[in-house]
Amino acid sequence: MASPLLVVDAPSLLYRAFYALPKSITDADGHPVNALLGSINIVLREIELHDPRAVVMCFGIDAAEYRVELFSDYHADRPPMPDELSPQWEAAPALYEALGWYVAQSDDHEADDLLGSYAAVETEAGGDTLILTGDRDMFQCVDDHVKVLYVRTGSKGAQPVDAAEVKARYGIPPELVPDFIALRGDPSDGIPGAKGVGEKTAASLLNRHGSLEGALTGKLEAVADQLRTYKDMASLRQLDVERPADRETDRAGGADAVREHGMNRLAERLASSTG
Repeated sequence: MASPLLVVDAPSLLYRAFYALPKSITDADGHPVNALLGSINIVLREIELHDPRAVVMCFGIDAAEYRVELFSDYHADRPPMPDELSPQWEAAPALYEALGWYVAQSDDHEADDLLGSYAAVETEAGGDTLILTGDRDMFQCVDDHVKVLYVRTGSKGAQPVDAAEVKARYGIPPELVPDFIALRGDPSDGIPGAKGVGEKTAASLLNRHGSLEGALTGKLEAVADQLRTYKDMASLRQLDVERPADRETDRAGGADAVREHGMNRLAERLASSTG
């Protein structure tokens, strides 16, 4: 069986690691490296479990302009990046590259769009993709060739999410996730959804009508254009990306790089696992 491509939501992992690990984890100069350490460990754990053919760490802007133009309150309530995280964020790409991982960055789209685009290119080439993220919006990408590795707070290892799991969680197939978000809303993104419509009602409407468009009757007809906008915001954009070549994790190079950031135990672990 061919090895999958592992595409990683780098912003999601950096934020999760930053808040999950103490800021007392520092380099020799006393600067926190908790986000760097935690994000690398999460990816290494999934590499051990799934043996991917390559790893792509995806970065993008926080709020794509096209989404803000569609809805001005998109991401409006998100706090600024913590001061202790900012320098780690800047150091992350070079550190990931030292580990032999590709780094993909977009200046006008979000990491989500890159993740979905790499998965689509891999599928077109006949391969399988694993999307490592803590963002449930990515469930829309799940199909026979794409699974989400969902990073859960306070647990070890990501949960593999296939189409059956999406259906079990929300009562809808993956391709209806943008329709579902439009109806239910998404507080983390500032998308309000339809007034009075929760998860169960949203799933019921979509199962009955087959799509958001079909469900735009009765009271929902009055806010149809709004809900179409929310669906557009929740839908990923396909970017022009190249399928990455196979590339193994560079454990020796990674060991040297993380040692420079004071992560000596991780450096020892990486060095001891080199062939």
